[in-house]
Amino acid sequence: MAAVKEKEVEIQDELADSLNDLFTSVSTMVKGELQGANNLMELMEKMNLKVAEEYKGFGDVASGLRVFVEQLKSKSGSFDQYVQQIDAIERQVTEFEAVISMLDNYVSLLESKVQSVYQHPPS
Repeated sequence: MAAVKEKEVEIQDELADSLNDLFTSVSTMVKGELQGANNLMELMEKMNLKVAEEYKGFGDVASGLRVFVEQLKSKSGSFDQYVQQIDAIERQVTEFEAVISMLDNYVSLLESKVQSVYQHPPS
């Protein structure tokens, strides 16, 4: 019986050693997984800081563009009166061209009458 008891103790020792190895391996694996997740989180934090820095620069650019657009708007407002004057001049030029065209037709008609008179003088 002592041999059986000794065998049971030996089996229990092997089982305890195997369980201890299993728990150590699982612990090491979990620790490695947690370290990997921690490294990934640190990388994400660094990337977020870099992106935040870039977006801050974009915000500054956008703010500068907004000021530039406001300046352009104020300058374009002062051009409105000139644009209206140009439109008025354009209308007057169109009317003037129409008058010139009529005068040209009238002069052509007079010229043809004068030529007709010179070719067939009245008797």
